[in-house]
Amino acid sequence: MPTPIFAKPQFWGWIAIALIVGGLFTLLSPILAPFLFAAILAYILDPVVERLAGKVLPRTLAVLLVMLGLLALLVAFALVVLPLFNKELRLLAERLPAFIGWLNQHLAPLLDQHLGMKLRFDVDTVRRLASELVADNQDLVARLLGTLKIGGLAVVAFLVNLLLVPVVLFYLLRDWHALRGRLDHLIPRHVHAKVREILLEVNAVLAEFLRGQLLVILVMSTFYVLALWLAGLEFALPIGLITGVLVFIPYVGALLGFVLGSIAALMQFGSLSGVAWVWLAFGIGQALEGTAVTPLLVGERIGLHPVAVIFALLAFGQLFGFFGVLLALPASAALLVALRHLRRAYLASSLYGGAK
Repeated sequence: MPTPIFAKPQFWGWIAIALIVGGLFTLLSPILAPFLFAAILAYILDPVVERLAGKVLPRTLAVLLVMLGLLALLVAFALVVLPLFNKELRLLAERLPAFIGWLNQHLAPLLDQHLGMKLRFDVDTVRRLASELVADNQDLVARLLGTLKIGGLAVVAFLVNLLLVPVVLFYLLRDWHALRGRLDHLIPRHVHAKVREILLEVNAVLAEFLRGQLLVILVMSTFYVLALWLAGLEFALPIGLITGVLVFIPYVGALLGFVLGSIAALMQFGSLSGVAWVWLAFGIGQALEGTAVTPLLVGERIGLHPVAVIFALLAFGQLFGFFGVLLALPASAALLVALRHLRRAYLASSLYGGAK
């Protein structure tokens, strides 16, 4: 009779290694985030480096060119988008008091009549806060930072992590092949073929997911900005970008964009007829994304359930903060591949079927 898997010393050895690695990840999570984020970026950018380094450029120079190109894109994005965001924010602050007055005049009586809710907004307070926002009051910023328990330290830690990412990214891209060879050498020889099979499948899933998801975000951001602009919404740019970027979170991104778009439309048009065009834009966007864009660019190969996606975002966000949210879905997609193989091994084992 074959020895049960749980009776083998190797099984408990791997369990102990998994527990130790999991414990280290938990303890070191505050400093692991920039390294993991840089590793994800290195994985995405490595094919570009390979094409450049395979021609006439040394690999180090190819890495520098790719990183400079990425930096140029980020700077160009910031120079174009941030002033527009600032303009929209000031416009929002200027119109907010009028919107609050509209709510007091139209919505408050309806709530009182049908639900018995006494609701009244202080227009003067809102007007004062809006004027402070428009004036970019430094005292207001100082008060907001003062409300944070470790505001200054948190900002410093974030900046340090942000500066650490490009340093780690450079060395990972430069030494990518050497690192892959060392990791491959550490795999036990008797399971080497199986592990390589799993890693190749993980690579295929991650490549499909990451590059496909980036295209989905780009397409849907462009669509929402254009659709909301055609609907006449003055806040089309920020709301469209927010909705498009958050499209990787099922339902949450669309719901947030819908709420922000509806509020902005009510502030601008003051009637449901103007809001209806904004609702139509979001309805078409959801239908387009669900039936065409995501299936075409990402496909069904990943197989992450929406509930699993939301859980992964919350769990990784709890462990690694902001960077954890960025790492959640690719890490979950890779883990899903391992779980599929583990499930097959479990169903084929005597632990599931009993002694034969």
